[in-house]
Order: sequence, then structure tokens, then C-alpha cells
Amino acid sequence: MIAPLAVRRRAVFVSDVHLGSRHCHAAEFADFLTTLRCDRLYLVGDIVDLWWMASRRANWNAAHNRVVEALHALRRDGTEIIYVPGNHDRPARRFCGLVLPRMAIRRRSIHVTADGRRLLVVHGDDYDAVTHFGGLQERFGDWLYYRILTGNRLLNFARRRCGLRYWSLAEFLKRHSGAAERYIARFVEAGVDDARRRGVDGIVCGHIHRAALFERDGCVYANDGDWVESLTALVEDPDGTLRLLGHNGETRSLLPPRALAPTAATALPQAA
Repeated sequence: MIAPLAVRRRAVFVSDVHLGSRHCHAAEFADFLTTLRCDRLYLVGDIVDLWWMASRRANWNAAHNRVVEALHALRRDGTEIIYVPGNHDRPARRFCGLVLPRMAIRRRSIHVTADGRRLLVVHGDDYDAVTHFGGLQERFGDWLYYRILTGNRLLNFARRRCGLRYWSLAEFLKRHSGAAERYIARFVEAGVDDARRRGVDGIVCGHIHRAALFERDGCVYANDGDWVESLTALVEDPDGTLRLLGHNGETRSLLPPRALAPTAATALPQAA
């Protein structure tokens, strides 16, 4: 693991880990958490794949246990954890509003960056009614996606044996699919529109397994990605810089801070 992950971050956002499912990269996520130093950690949904575990055979091993241990270690070291459940860990939404020592469960949250930007934090499945068309085509797409993830896992097993770095076959294929790109464009539009309706400066989400960080007409769109394909996280530096990081700590993209707003650096996250 390389040094950049040891830098202390003001906030870190991760989602779509899918612990308990066959395609979770639990070992890589555990390594990421072990070297993480942050004031606040947002778990933006689908952390444990309760849907997979209820409908298929659970896949839980020592690497998954390491993830749980690393999360406990972060909390003991003073990291505040905010859990925003998604659609695959939906039962946890029954506990939204519960506040535990250094941990809160919320349906959605507002994160205020060091430079004063207010960001809506939500998993993103709320936008399915806008982005999904349903029917046979969608069911076939779900079936095909899981077959692609299986191919992705086998390919990267072979690459590791050859000493090669992780490479996402699933992400490559989606980027070359017109239907996938149109779906992602609808999702981005729905998320940005929601942020604007709520009068905030942007959105942080997950759900679609496509990491991204950019501004659209002054509105921040940040998707922290996932840990079945892209193996990414979103982080905020102490000055408000937003970075999309790969699991080895490399910066894939960033948004610099804007002019600092008075008292913004001390603001706490709010329920939305």
C-alpha cells in the first residue's frame, strides 16, 4: 500500500462494497481502511449485501472480517461514521435516526466541506424510478451484468498470478455500451436535479458502480464508485479539495476548493 492513503482526510465517502457477495473485493477494501486516517467516514449504502445473502449463498471469509475490524478500529481512533443505507442493505433504514457513539444512521445527509460547499449524501436508488425502464430488457441486463462480474473476477485472478495490476473488465465494457452510457447520463441528471431542488451545491452518491467527479453548471457531481468494479473512494482534503482515489491511493480526478466561507470548516453534517 502506498503512502498517499496515510494522509489524514477531513472526510471519506465509500459505497457499494457488497460484503457477503461473491464479487466483493473485501481484501482490497480492508487494506484501504487499514491505512485510512479521517475525521469522518460516510458509508454511502450497499456496504453489506443483505439482498445477496438472503437470496444466494453468502460469501464471507477472513477478508470480510478484516473490513469489520478496520471499521471498529477507525471508530475507536475517533473517526465519526455516518451510515446511509442503500437498496442492498435496505433493512438498516429502519434504524435511520439512531445515533450511537461516534456513529449515526441516516436516510440521507448534508456534508459541509471545509470551503463551505453543502453536498447531499445519498445512495442513489431513489432515482431508479427515473432511470430504470423495467421489463425484459432490464432483467436481461441484470443477468448479463453478473456474468460480466464473474468474468472480471476470473480475469483479475489470472492477472494477479502474472504480477499485473487490477483492471476492471466490467467498467471497460460499460464504457463501450451505448445503453449503459445513456442510463448513467440519466442517473447523473437525476442526481444533479435533486441537489438543485434542495438548494445545495452538489451530490455525493454511489449505486451505479461508476466513479466520477466533476462539476455541471456549478453543481458538484461526485460518485464514489464501488468495491466490485472500480475499487474507488471519494475523499475531502483539509482545505476542501475533493479527490477520487483508487484503492492504491492514486488520485484519478479532483476538484479544487472554492473561496473559503466563514465558519464553514467547523460545520457538522446535517440530516437532509
